[in-house]
Amino acid sequence: MTPSARRSLRTNLFLLALAAIGLTLGGWAIGEIMRLQPCPLCIFQRLLFLLIALLALTGALLPAAARVSSILLAVVAAGGVATAAYQSWLQYLPQPGMECGFGEPTLIERIVDWFGALWPQMFLATGFCSSKDWILLGLSMANWSALCFIGFLAAALMILRRRGD
Repeated sequence: MTPSARRSLRTNLFLLALAAIGLTLGGWAIGEIMRLQPCPLCIFQRLLFLLIALLALTGALLPAAARVSSILLAVVAAGGVATAAYQSWLQYLPQPGMECGFGEPTLIERIVDWFGALWPQMFLATGFCSSKDWILLGLSMANWSALCFIGFLAAALMILRRRGD
C-alpha cells in the first residue's frame, strides 16, 4: 500500500471514529435536553457506536490492524442495524410479551445493566423499548440509528473493498 493510500485509510478510519463518538454524544445530549428515558436497546446501540469508534481508532492508529479492525467494525455495524431494526419493529408493532425489561433479563439487558452501574449518567436504562418519544422527519431515534449503522457498515465494506485492490 502506498503512503498516500495508508494516510487516506487512516484518515477515513479516524473520521469514522469521530462520527461514532459524535453520534453517541449527540444521542446522549438529545436525551438529556428532552428528558427522554433511554431503554436497554437504546443504551446497547450507544455501546455499539462506542465500540465502532474504538475499532476505527484502532485501525487508524495501527495500520497493520486496519483490515481486522474494519472487518470487526462491519460486524458490529451489522449488529447495530439488527438491534435498531428490532427496536423500530417494537416501536411500530408493540407487543407486551416482546417488550424489553419484562421477564428474565436478556444478555443485552445484563450488559446494559453492568454499564449502567459503572456510569449511570451515560448508560442507565430507564425507559421502554417501544416508546417513540422523539420523532424527527417522521423517524424515531431507533430509525435514525439504523440508518447510521447502515452508513458505518457501508463505509467499512468500502474500506475492505479498497484494501483488497
